[in-house]
Amino acid sequence: MKTERLNVIREVLTRTPVASQDELRRKLRRRGIHVTQATLSRDMHELRLSKGPSGYALPNGNGVVMVAAAEDDAPPSLAEMLESLGLRVRRAMNQVVVRTAMGGAQPVAAALDREGWAEMVGTIAGDDTVLVICADPKSAGEVESRIRAMLGA
Repeated sequence: MKTERLNVIREVLTRTPVASQDELRRKLRRRGIHVTQATLSRDMHELRLSKGPSGYALPNGNGVVMVAAAEDDAPPSLAEMLESLGLRVRRAMNQVVVRTAMGGAQPVAAALDREGWAEMVGTIAGDDTVLVICADPKSAGEVESRIRAMLGA
């Protein structure tokens, strides 16, 4: 399992730039490898990864860092953001309130905005709360249902 995980980390880093541990964790999860931050940190240390302006990179046999080429540089999907940061959702009239982990509201709101759902007029994000403003109560119900499904609630 560990050897497979290390090989997948090497593969990811040779194909795409990775700016953070969380981004690497998400890329691994997309490939079916679920890993904690602590385990990932140990793996990165074992692989002797270095971090530069382009993100994390692998050392080659001569100690020179190999920089990854851009491939999968898309931002995380709303489903991924909600899986990582979302806590609960509730509708109030034509508004939907999404509660997130502390500091999670901004990235969740940005992911919601990228979805471009016609039912949404806009979003406002605090630290742990996103307010989604919809055109009418029916639209808010549809948005709430979609988000609830992504949260698995």
